[in-house]
Amino acid sequence: MVVIRLSRGGAKKRPFYNLVVAHSQNRRDGRFIERVGFYNPVASGQAEALRVAFDRVDYWTSVGAQLSPTVERLIKQAKSTVAAPVAVAA
Repeated sequence: MVVIRLSRGGAKKRPFYNLVVAHSQNRRDGRFIERVGFYNPVASGQAEALRVAFDRVDYWTSVGAQLSPTVERLIKQAKSTVAAPVAVAA
């Protein structure tokens, strides 16, 4: 089975996660098929905290990939921030 899950990187006390498509039997931080985004939980200032390639996620879910619960939550969060209109002061 193919899953879309988080793969941890970064240093001690400074986590950084890649959203990857991988076979479920591979290790968490091991071999993967494709990287479809990233999540930086300790992003501060202007640093980007979450980036998702929605077209690739849609493709992989259409061919049967399962989302992990955390990735599902992050994708919902990313879609809500993209869909929310940005107020521009005139």
